[in-house]
Amino acid sequence: MRQRNQPLPFLILCLIAFSLFQAVCRPELMEESLAVKARAIHDRVLTVDTHCDTASRLLGSTWDISVRHEPGQPGSGKIDLPRMAEGGLDAEFFAVFVGQGERAEQGYMKAKDWALKTLAAIQAMCDKYPNLVGLALTPDDAYRLEKEGRRAAFIGLENGYPVGKTLSNLEEYYKLGVRYVTLCHSRDNDICDSSTDRQDPEDRGLSDFGRGVVADCNRLGIMIDISHASDKSFDDILKVTKSPIIASHSSCRALCESPRNLSDDMIRALARNGGVIQVCFLSGYVRTPKPNPEREKAFQELQAKYGARRDIQDEAVRKKAMEEYEALNAQYPEEKATVKELVDHIEHVIKLVGIDYVGIGTDFDGGGGVEGCDDVSEMFRVTEELVRRGYTEKEIAKIWGGNIMRVFRRVISVSRNLKS
Repeated sequence: MRQRNQPLPFLILCLIAFSLFQAVCRPELMEESLAVKARAIHDRVLTVDTHCDTASRLLGSTWDISVRHEPGQPGSGKIDLPRMAEGGLDAEFFAVFVGQGERAEQGYMKAKDWALKTLAAIQAMCDKYPNLVGLALTPDDAYRLEKEGRRAAFIGLENGYPVGKTLSNLEEYYKLGVRYVTLCHSRDNDICDSSTDRQDPEDRGLSDFGRGVVADCNRLGIMIDISHASDKSFDDILKVTKSPIIASHSSCRALCESPRNLSDDMIRALARNGGVIQVCFLSGYVRTPKPNPEREKAFQELQAKYGARRDIQDEAVRKKAMEEYEALNAQYPEEKATVKELVDHIEHVIKLVGIDYVGIGTDFDGGGGVEGCDDVSEMFRVTEELVRRGYTEKEIAKIWGGNIMRVFRRVISVSRNLKS
């Protein structure tokens, strides 16, 4: 019997050798195997994107989020519900974006009106398509909706401007579903100074009113988002917050010099606080843009014509400015960063402070998109690159959703303790 069985191990070794030979000679087989493995992991873990600007498309438009729009076509946007399913994205934080206007009562009223309209549009989306998407208010909601095969719609308020000078507005927004507040945007406001507004050369950081906003967010269970905040604002917020904070869509300054990105010292401080940086897909925050004089001149002229397009208060003027912006982007396309370069930012955070403090915040429909993952239908490409680099399913689960959900749970826990 022993002699009859002797050829079997030899045959097995031959098969293994042949398989290895095929893999070496045909690397596409290895890549195909990696893609299958990555997609399986991607489909098993909870995937969360903490920032998109798609909610603005829900306002006063015939654009339908329940319909698949062809990527790259004019007006298609970066996110719709069919493409979320296609790309394997389980949960999205829809930003209620309000551009910064005058810091006076009339401006605050207009900002609040716009915020309430956008919040109503997100709720209407969930009411209209209950089989596809549900409003999520807690981490448990996200996991439940994932099991039900529906997308989870969280809400963040991008720019604290609609809070005005009235802290009670925060509770109103919380009751309507807001679960994080980006304290400022591209210009200074009454809460804190912005990373990109240095008309006043002095960075004044967090205001006294802003300290009240931070305290109320802690009490209510609203995550504090420091994306867009100045360096001093960041430092001041960390001194007073009782909850961990997030950077919903920022990348690493060490890899791409931009005031919108976080320095290594800031990332270390964020980790000590127990917070998380959600790496942004906006190409100019991933890789320093190459000089493009024609493009730069065209966009400077557009800026001179309209000012900062996202701060335009008139809806019709804003729409026209965005159309011209998209046309210039088509006429003078930029060379985008790649998925590999994006994952370099994720890996930089991991090497600096560990796996527990990094996640993903695309900024889709607000400028986000890289080569290889330019819209939500391609989100699994990030998982492919992580698998290619040897990250385990447990580690990938933390990056994609585990870390932000941990922070979210802690914010809720602190809120309960402060109320009791």
